[in-house]
Amino acid sequence: MPSPGHASVTGDLPVHVAIIMDGNGRWAAQQGLPRIAGHERGTENIRRVTNAAAEAGIDYLTLWAFSTENWSRPLEEVAGIMRLLGEALDRETMELHRQGAQLRHIGSLEGLAPDLRKSVEDAIELTKDNTRLKLTLAFDYGGRQEVVRAMQEIVRAGIPADEITEETIALHLYTCDMPDPDLVIRTSGEHRMSNFLIWQAAYAELHFSPVYWPDFGPEHLQLALDDYASRERRFGNISAEAAALTSARGSR
Repeated sequence: MPSPGHASVTGDLPVHVAIIMDGNGRWAAQQGLPRIAGHERGTENIRRVTNAAAEAGIDYLTLWAFSTENWSRPLEEVAGIMRLLGEALDRETMELHRQGAQLRHIGSLEGLAPDLRKSVEDAIELTKDNTRLKLTLAFDYGGRQEVVRAMQEIVRAGIPADEITEETIALHLYTCDMPDPDLVIRTSGEHRMSNFLIWQAAYAELHFSPVYWPDFGPEHLQLALDDYASRERRFGNISAEAAALTSARGSR
């Protein structure tokens, strides 16, 4: 079980990739279709991106499917998204299992209908021992809400204030048994995090793609991975080039 905190510090391939799947509604509008058609196409797209991530050797893939704020959308749209979630679970769970993917969830399941909640729980149970790819769906998830929940758990556990560390908080997050994301991708051209993994992504590399999620394919994922590989992660330290220059100056 990985410890919470930084994932990969060196190496060209991120251990954990998280994606904000954005642009379904705008994709639909561009096609002259109702918004739910965009969500349907976006749901179908999960399989090809998941397969591409597994083929690339990614260990952890987290997809933001539904935020806590999304409940405020029109009732018809929310109902359609719930229907699509149920259909996707029915259609994809066995294939994920055959492919060796482990399905996880972060967020709350309280707002789901009992049968849909059971489908999620059954899929998680079925795939829990798989190791090829840990696929996490962030559903009814919000980063600030997650931190508040963690702090409430810490208070209920009676942990003294002066004993609370970053590690204490990390151990009470939904992601306590996952490494922090190395790379966060957002599709659709938006340049913000929108309350997604705000604690865990503190040191993540960010990649913003102009492509709407329904059209985001393996080639766009590879572009993001190439972009990641071109960067040097320093976590507050100076770069290797700057360190070498400082060392050279000191030896004069």
